[in-house]
Amino acid sequence: MAPLIFLLAGTAAALAAGGAGVRALRPWPAAVRCGLALMFTVTGLAHFVGMREELVAMVPPALPAPELLVTATGGLELIGAVALLWPRTAPWSAAGLAVMLVVMFPANVHRAVTEPGLPWDDRLVPRTLLQAVFLAAALSVVVHRVRTRRAVPQE
Repeated sequence: MAPLIFLLAGTAAALAAGGAGVRALRPWPAAVRCGLALMFTVTGLAHFVGMREELVAMVPPALPAPELLVTATGGLELIGAVALLWPRTAPWSAAGLAVMLVVMFPANVHRAVTEPGLPWDDRLVPRTLLQAVFLAAALSVVVHRVRTRRAVPQE
């Protein structure tokens, strides 16, 4: 649930800043990028401090080197968060992070079906719905870029 709170709070703060006169944050896609960047910064940092052991335990046993996978995905989340803030790299970053959300989802499923007594938001159905929200936010950045590029007449 915390990642959703960071996504929503970051997006709302960016929208408020846009409304207060920060031109770069006026368009909704810029605000969503800020929310995603905050969310992926927090979740990326969790791969190194705070939740590392829990994340390593989530890796399905069929995958090799769980600690390396957690380190790599945390690093990619942090790089992706930074790249979301630059308009030129934002759509590529959002697409890559969307792929990561899909690829890493089996770890969430593994945890949901093997760990008894999880909080309600870590159970399979709520976690799947949260993942869908994160995926939709990331894909909205990509879709907006594709639509605006098509709207510009090509010479």
